Amino acid sequence: MDKVNNYLENLLPESEEWATALEKQAISGKVPIMERQSIHFLKQLAQIRQPKHLLEIGTAIGYSALQLHNACPQAQIITIERDKDRYHESIRNIKDQSKEDQIQVIFGDALEVLEDPGIKAKTFDFIFIDAAKGQYKRFFELIDPLISKDGIIVTDNVLFKGYVVNEEGINDRHVKLVKKIRNYNEWLSNHSGYITTFIPIGDGIAISLKK
Repeated sequence: MDKVNNYLENLLPESEEWATALEKQAISGKVPIMERQSIHFLKQLAQIRQPKHLLEIGTAIGYSALQLHNACPQAQIITIERDKDRYHESIRNIKDQSKEDQIQVIFGDALEVLEDPGIKAKTFDFIFIDAAKGQYKRFFELIDPLISKDGIIVTDNVLFKGYVVNEEGINDRHVKLVKKIRNYNEWLSNHSGYITTFIPIGDGIAISLKK
């Protein structure tokens, strides 16, 4: 699989200069961002759907929000980040690209922000979950009322380095997390309101289409 991944990686177009800079920033700061294959897939999915209102849970340094805007320049994006340092980094990176009018970064815990009346009054046609993996099910429950008919919810890291299949070699502190992700995947696959497809790209992506 490593050879296949390397082959596919080499087929990807080169990242734009700003994206390469953020990728290096993420490596330097040990900030997890989507792998290049995954972000390329996410962007293409967004380009196909052409969402007008997009919500992201988990901003980090603003990499994926900027990539999604690059794919859908007409979209208004709201993204939520609870880590103060990453929040400020994302604000700087978004301003550096002059995208602050299209991308709104909200500081706070998504579990609380999603309960805010101002957010609950909004409707989104594309939602991307890439935050605390142990809270995926709760995130999904909170955003379910916000997604438009035929809208898409994308969840990253649903394979968690393959540990959902094989826990051999896993760190003890991750055992409960793996079980939560596995339970989330099973719950999602049986959700009566969505059709979900799991894609083994990057760290695993789930695409849930609202019925």
